[in-house]
Amino acid sequence: MITLEHIYWIMGLLAGGVAIVNLRDHTNPKRYNNAIFWGLYALTFLIGSRLPHFANGCLVIGMVLVASIGKLGQGAGESATREQREASAARWGNRLFIPALTIPAVTLLGTFVLKGAQLHGVPLVDQKQITSISLGLATVVALAVGMVMLRPPALAPLHEARRLWDSVGWAAVLPQMLASLGALFAVAGVGKVVAGLAERWIPLGSPLVAVVTYTVGMALFTMIMGNAFAAFPVMTAGIGLPLIVARFGGDVVVMASVGMLSGFCGTLMTPMAANYNIVPAVLLELPDEYAVIKAQIPTALILLTVNTFIMYLFVYRRA
Repeated sequence: MITLEHIYWIMGLLAGGVAIVNLRDHTNPKRYNNAIFWGLYALTFLIGSRLPHFANGCLVIGMVLVASIGKLGQGAGESATREQREASAARWGNRLFIPALTIPAVTLLGTFVLKGAQLHGVPLVDQKQITSISLGLATVVALAVGMVMLRPPALAPLHEARRLWDSVGWAAVLPQMLASLGALFAVAGVGKVVAGLAERWIPLGSPLVAVVTYTVGMALFTMIMGNAFAAFPVMTAGIGLPLIVARFGGDVVVMASVGMLSGFCGTLMTPMAANYNIVPAVLLELPDEYAVIKAQIPTALILLTVNTFIMYLFVYRRA
């Protein structure tokens, strides 16, 4: 049976490959630091589930020490010149989007096709993680499609992954770190504190106010934390479950799904989501590092309003 652990192994192999490529890059003055950082990252995927929590914590602390004290760097070499990239783009045109569009298409297909699929009476994939597994498999399929289309050198995906990860740096692992922090906050009871503050200052006696508090709270807490996955356990434990579900009888599935979308609206409006908002500005060499955020704020506010109405219309509606 294919489980999420197998997807972790693929990710670990990629991170390990990036570490090796960095180690062999003599143009990068920080090549040893990069190799250690991505090597430790690879270990968290390859053997993290088999290590005690203390050992995993030590791996993370090691990554932090390398990134903060030793710093990360970038090599000088590129796999293709600007002229070569422009010529390739002109040749392929919009067909370059085919590998990228393969990912959502295969993910959606896998979510439906693999649901209930069995081999000798055993589920083919872990049904609890079917969407995440389908996404992981979709990236592999998209890579194969890109390789067949473009016919680059065999190691080009690894070198391009190294180039992108080194450009992003430590921010590449920020979503996982913040998601872990959100889980830690939930265990520590931060959700109860948030609920207490909300009940003290906000009149939560109506279903509509509860929904608005939850969706807006998801966006605001995401802006503070930088990641919706970190805000979700706190806001859901503090507002979503006790109020929308328990007190007013809302549908937990609708609440959770639309709540996450509301959190993503906050992601669009915060520099704390550096990997999404600051890094692209740096890669595109924009004069204003907050240009991406400024362009996204109107869309984020509109989407947050729409998500709030959608939740209110459907979360209390029972089939």
